[in-house]
Amino acid sequence: MKRILAAFLCGLIFGVGLIVSQMSNPAKVLNFLDLARIPSGHWDPSLAFVMIGAIPVAAIGFALGRRRKAPLLADAFDPPTATRIDAPLVTGAAIFGIGWGLVGFCPGPALTAVGFGSGEAVIFVAAMIAGMLLFQAWTAFSGKKG
Repeated sequence: MKRILAAFLCGLIFGVGLIVSQMSNPAKVLNFLDLARIPSGHWDPSLAFVMIGAIPVAAIGFALGRRRKAPLLADAFDPPTATRIDAPLVTGAAIFGIGWGLVGFCPGPALTAVGFGSGEAVIFVAAMIAGMLLFQAWTAFSGKKG
């Protein structure tokens, strides 16, 4: 039960952060990603400050985590096993970036925007789930792992 409550609280804090920073507003994100707006003075750099502010918070979390022998709510750490940059990683990153640049949503902010009843976010999340199901079916059919 502690793990579920901790996950809920972390998700809630993350969602509030997305709302406060306006990362769940696709127009705000697109105005940040559109670097062609810099010469006209209509580029919005504010999300860069959000990212810059997140770096020290994450660094502190990682530093504190490295000092621990185990997580607070698990028996052991479960670090990723993949360490190389490969074609599926690059392809996934490209698809993520292209999607983010086209519609201004990525998964976390889209789920937050669904909570506000955003029709665009509902369509994005439905397409995201369809893509995940399609990928799962493809990997099961081909026998390949992503």
